This record gives sequence, C-alpha cells and structure tokens, in this order.
Amino acid sequence: MRETGWMMRLLGPAEIRILADKLNLRPTKKLGQNFVIDAGTVRRIVRVASLSPDDVIIEVGPGLGSLTLALLESAAHVVAVEIDPVLAAQLPVTVADRGLSARLTVVGADAMRIGPSDLQGRVPTALVANLPYNVAVPVVLHLLEALPSLRKGLVMVQSEVADRLAAAPGSKVYGIPSVKAAWYADVRRAGPVGRSVFWPAPNVDSGLVSLVRRDPPETSASREEVFAVIDAAFAQRRKTLRAALASWAGTPVLAETALRAAGVDPSTRGEQLDVTAFARIAEAKP
Repeated sequence: MRETGWMMRLLGPAEIRILADKLNLRPTKKLGQNFVIDAGTVRRIVRVASLSPDDVIIEVGPGLGSLTLALLESAAHVVAVEIDPVLAAQLPVTVADRGLSARLTVVGADAMRIGPSDLQGRVPTALVANLPYNVAVPVVLHLLEALPSLRKGLVMVQSEVADRLAAAPGSKVYGIPSVKAAWYADVRRAGPVGRSVFWPAPNVDSGLVSLVRRDPPETSASREEVFAVIDAAFAQRRKTLRAALASWAGTPVLAETALRAAGVDPSTRGEQLDVTAFARIAEAKP
C-alpha cells in the first residue's frame, strides 16, 4: 500500500550510509556526487517547486533517491535520469520498498544527450533536481531546448551558479548563462541551501533556482544565431560591443552598423543588454 502525505518514509543519513555501503559507493567529484541526507530539505524543494498531482517530473542525477521519494508522492510520475549504472539499478529497488514503482521511470543515460525519444513515452512538465555542480548550466540549457514540454523547474546548484543563472542585466555576474536561460524562462533565486544537508558536504554553498517557461523574444533570427551573438559579446566582456562583435560581424565597422541598426550604442558592453537586445543584434547581422 502506498504511503501518503508527510508519512512517506524518506531517506535519512543512516539509510544513505547503509545504501552507500551496500553498493560500495564512494561519491566522486567527477560525477559531482553530493547526496542530500536531510528530509526537511527535500520536502522544502518539493514545496517550493509548486508541483501539481498531474505533473511529470524529470529528475537529473537522482543518486540514492533522497529527492526522488519526495517527488513521487507529490506528482504523477518521475523520470529519473542517472548516468551511474550502479545508482540507476538501485533506485527502482529503493522505490519498490515503498510501493511506488508504478510512478517511476529510470533512464540510464547522460542528461546532456537525452531527448523526448529517450523518456519511454513520458512527457515531462517540470524539471526538479539536485544538479551536479560541474554540469549544471549546460544541463539546464540542454533540457529546456530538448524538452519543450517543460513548463517549470526548480534546481539546486552551486550558489555562485544560481547567482549567474538568475542575474539581471547590469549585474557583475550577469553573463552567458543568464542571457541564454532568459531565452527560455523567467529565472529567479528561490533560496539558499547550506552545506550540512549533503553527504559528503561540499566546499561551497548551494542555492535553489526557479524557472518558469516563457516564449523566446519575437525575432526573425534563430536561437543559434542569437546565441552566437551572446557568445561573442561575452568572450571579451571588458570590450565594447563594437570591438567584441568585430569577428562575429566581420569587421568593427560592420559590428557598429549592426549595433546601430538594432538600436544599441556601440560603446555598450554585453552585460548591459537583455536577451531581447541580443536578438535584435542577431537580426541586424550584415
């Protein structure tokens, strides 16, 4: 019989260690493995994610299942994408012990390579994950592009990454992740997470980032064309856009022509523009 409500038996520090010993698991930095051991934290994540009973969640890097179990009681289905074959094999066992197998699909794959055809017929509506720090930004951007069914998300990432993803134009940490994420979604910080809720404890603080899907700017330029401008603008972020976009446009003069056509001062720097301005520049490429 399925456990319901807050009576769900979630994983605590002792169970995490028992599972790790059973699997002879030694968390690796290479895979960014820091497992959540605090039930209060996973319940907070689920609460802040504002899930509905009909949501289909995609979770990247479920690890030993701490967050997965809380998601399973709050949504219709969880598609867990796990690159580690040992963890991918254990997760269904952990879930079966709680009678929730029908709500779980495990995909043993690299999240950077998956698309709709890899999800065994499931159509995810929300991304909720404790993302490995070393791949957090590319994973978020890839999934937003590859899975247009995603309408919202809540990810736990390194605090500095959270700042960059949610930064607004003019901020010192505003850059490529900020602009590209804004192409897909409204992005904001959704709270801090301390180090003590993880095993092993990381050397940095974490933060929650909320994403709500929105339409990209109206533009005749393709996403690839807009992203090429963004990449060029921030490759040399201390330079003015006239100089930074010279290679992209062909010459500094052509860059200035494109910028003026887009209504952007050529002496501006990339960190001052929002995603809509970058789209206008892409449209104006000579």
